[in-house]
Amino acid sequence: MALLIIRKLFYACLSLVVVMTFTFLLMKMIPGDPFQQEQALPSEIHQALRSHYGLNDSFLKQYGRYLKQATTFNFGSSLVHKGQSVSQIIRTSFPNSALLGGEALALSIPLGLLFGIAAALKPKKAQGSLITCLAVLGISVPSFILATLLQYILGIKLGLFPIARWGSMMHSFLPALSLGFMPMAFIARLTRTKMIEELHQGYVTTARAKGIPEISIIAFHALRNILSPLFSFLGPLTASILTGSFIVEKIFSIPGLGYWFVSSVLNRDYPLIMGITVFYCAILLLTSLIADIACLFVNPRLTAAALQEREKS
Repeated sequence: MALLIIRKLFYACLSLVVVMTFTFLLMKMIPGDPFQQEQALPSEIHQALRSHYGLNDSFLKQYGRYLKQATTFNFGSSLVHKGQSVSQIIRTSFPNSALLGGEALALSIPLGLLFGIAAALKPKKAQGSLITCLAVLGISVPSFILATLLQYILGIKLGLFPIARWGSMMHSFLPALSLGFMPMAFIARLTRTKMIEELHQGYVTTARAKGIPEISIIAFHALRNILSPLFSFLGPLTASILTGSFIVEKIFSIPGLGYWFVSSVLNRDYPLIMGITVFYCAILLLTSLIADIACLFVNPRLTAAALQEREKS
């Protein structure tokens, strides 16, 4: 397991460098700069600002500066939001995204498992067919469409929840539901498929012949075996949800990482783009590593070599 962790950490560092390089290249391909947002800005002042922030430096010099900043996670100050550093923005916005993501995970994981098991127990009955249809619908409908529908129906028409801003649990319910509905549907569909396979295995037939209650077979035998593929999905899912959905946060005006990232791209705020991208990538790689290690603990029969073969397939 130690070799697997070292290998994963090496590829994580390599992935960070690749992501930073592509992000830097994409930033350089975007036309204009942050200071062109200013109206009637004299060319002398415009060039002075570019020189002050090092935007007139050579490509390699700017790239080297970004690599150096990334090693200490110090990307300087935002070019648009005066007086705010990138680290400060991430520190203040990530808790909002993490809270929203935690609520979405709290909804999606248990409900997805519950619906998936229920559909697997009676796959040909109305119960199983209805859950399967809802799962397919949840995977097919984009989160921004669901968010808009929830705003219109539950917020505007029925007036049950606020349609925007951030403050209380009432404000976070609609965005959490919008963010967690697709993962819940995917988990339900994956759980249903894997549970049906497990319930037809020989050890389940033997357990039933011994008179073991069905709930014990599902909870202590079949469910344990389907957690390994589920953890592989939960790694990147957790990173994506905890760092916030860019579109959902923008729709509900939530001051999270996603909201700031969209604003930084629109404003060509290079340091902020770079800082959030590296932070997001680091969270993604960390949660993926934790998920792989969790697979080995949940299912000890899954060796490190088997885990590596599954990644290649």
